[in-house]
Amino acid sequence: MSETTSSRTEHALAQAVRGDAAAFASLVREYQGMVFSLAYHFLHDRALAEDVAQEVFLHLYQNLRSIQSSSHLKFWLRKVASHRCIDQTRGRHPQVSMEEIPEPVGPTPASDPLLSQRLQRLVASLPDRARLVVILRFQEELEYHEIAEVLEMPINTVKSNLQRALEVLRGKLSRCLGDVPA
Repeated sequence: MSETTSSRTEHALAQAVRGDAAAFASLVREYQGMVFSLAYHFLHDRALAEDVAQEVFLHLYQNLRSIQSSSHLKFWLRKVASHRCIDQTRGRHPQVSMEEIPEPVGPTPASDPLLSQRLQRLVASLPDRARLVVILRFQEELEYHEIAEVLEMPINTVKSNLQRALEVLRGKLSRCLGDVPA
């Protein structure tokens, strides 16, 4: 975030805490893409992602006074969005170990050079925590320590979850496409 964007966000945050609705709307506009993107990549459902984003910003409105800075705001939004995504999936499917996850089924074109569609389905088949770690690392481009903070877990747990998730994905891709280099 550039220095001018950061100072503009700091100003909007201060005004929103004082009850300025336009300043709060400005904060929502600035961060709605990030929150929606995180939710959508985790849930793969536009309507659910919109619901999660709406819940996150409602929760922000209710907790504005606890936000200390623009960097804290960004961290807080990612953390709340991550937890809301996991909450959203609870009850929709039973928790199973990564080894028990079935292979995604369905034909995909062999000519797809980036395999993005197949990879998205494989990532979507991961358990909630592992999927969230992969999304935060590769979609949101967070470092391990940032993921650890957002998900409130030790950094070594983040690393091992990511490593296991990547091993599972590599194994599934190998079974689907043949040998995939490590």
